Amino acid sequence: MNLDLALAVWQRRKWLAIGVFVLACAGAAAAIVSLPPLYGASATVLVERQQVSEALVRPSVTTELETRLQMIHKQVTSRARLSDVIARFNLYPELRRQAPIEAVVERMRRDIDFNLSGVPQQSGRTATIAFSLSYVGSDPYLVAEVTNTLVDSYVDENTRVRERQAVRTTAFLKKQLDDAKRELESHELREREYTLRHATELPQQVDVNLAALDRLNTQLRLNGEYQLRAIERRERVEHDFATARSASRVTPPPAPDASAAELTRLKQQLADLTTKYSDRYPDVIRVKAAMAALERDQPANGAANGPEPEAAVSDRRPAEQALAHIDSELATLKKEELFLRGLIADYENRVENAPRRQDELQQLTRDYAGSKERYETLLKRYDEAKVAESLEQGQEVEGFRVLDAAVPPTAPTAPNRLQLLIMALAGSATLAFAAMVIAEKLDATFHSVDELRAFAAVVPTVAVIRRITAPPASRTERWRVGLATIGILAALAMAIGAGRYIGSGNEQLVRMTERGRG
Repeated sequence: MNLDLALAVWQRRKWLAIGVFVLACAGAAAAIVSLPPLYGASATVLVERQQVSEALVRPSVTTELETRLQMIHKQVTSRARLSDVIARFNLYPELRRQAPIEAVVERMRRDIDFNLSGVPQQSGRTATIAFSLSYVGSDPYLVAEVTNTLVDSYVDENTRVRERQAVRTTAFLKKQLDDAKRELESHELREREYTLRHATELPQQVDVNLAALDRLNTQLRLNGEYQLRAIERRERVEHDFATARSASRVTPPPAPDASAAELTRLKQQLADLTTKYSDRYPDVIRVKAAMAALERDQPANGAANGPEPEAAVSDRRPAEQALAHIDSELATLKKEELFLRGLIADYENRVENAPRRQDELQQLTRDYAGSKERYETLLKRYDEAKVAESLEQGQEVEGFRVLDAAVPPTAPTAPNRLQLLIMALAGSATLAFAAMVIAEKLDATFHSVDELRAFAAVVPTVAVIRRITAPPASRTERWRVGLATIGILAALAMAIGAGRYIGSGNEQLVRMTERGRG
């Protein structure tokens, strides 16, 4: 039943479908035939890797090739660069008269095609080995010239980018190296000044300070013993002098020679010291000085006592001299004690400060070692950067080489008229079918008895009138067919004219159809 219905619809609407199909095909074919041809020129650029091994010379340009290519592409296709190319080759003259320069530049960007070619690596990434650049236009010779100009811009820009980056890297490392050198010299100066300022408190002086402290403690102990002996002698002399004075009031005995006794004791003490120490030992020098003083005083004491009468006052001068000598010796020992205690305190402070000085010195040493390591690392990188910069200037590194220059094309790349005609036929058929469906839906007449009976089933039938054919009906039908034929021919002519008007010189339509198929 569906097939019968479709055949019935076709019988009723076949001329409408044929007319729509013919009009659509004619207009589309006229537009397709009238489309202007577009020519595309392409150039291939090979990426040459660094000729010197990276194991020998570390490259200063570390940017990924793909990233650098995209950056160069953005620079080459910038508005300023493309505006210069458009003005130089007088591209898009009609568009430039109608649209602003931004629209013209955007049009040229769409006409430029940039593609990367690479090979897969074991790591899963794709290494770029070449790239191609193509440009589409209406003049085959002009598109080839424009393509070669753009390719030269890529090559030159890559060289300039690498040279600028190498120079900037060298300058940056030179500045960092100078800063590191100043920092290293500052750390050296601070460490040297600290070592000179705390030379006696450094960790390596602890053993020397401990030995000196032990020697000073021994001297302090001997000094204390000497003071005790001096005090005992003083008490003994005072006791002897008091006893002699009390006895001289009854029967004055002969006065003892205290200076001689003291001199004898000092000689004995000197003999004991010389067996242990040298002549430059402080106690040896002190005892010799005391002996010399007593020896000078003995003749003076004898001369002074000679003319005196033998009375009780003859015992007073030696005792007073012995006491004075002992007091002088005690004063000297006390001064020596104070001096020794000061030295001991100083050496104890040195020993106590040694751990703190060690921590401070280690901190300075770590800072110096870190600065030195940073300076040596920067120095090595700076030397490598200078070598890499010389290689960049000598073109011994990665560069672009034009493998295939663009040549004027012999055949247009667009439009693909056969493909467009096939698409036009398919579109026309679809349009004709849609016209049939719409016309059938809008037609409210009855086309069969069954349709009428189906409608009359719900409406009461008053009367049935059979079909009456009038003679003039055939003449009206002939006029209708004639007018329809004239209308179809006029519509066909208009469709062809409109198609030629739309397609003639319309490069934008060609580009739109090509992008739509892509």
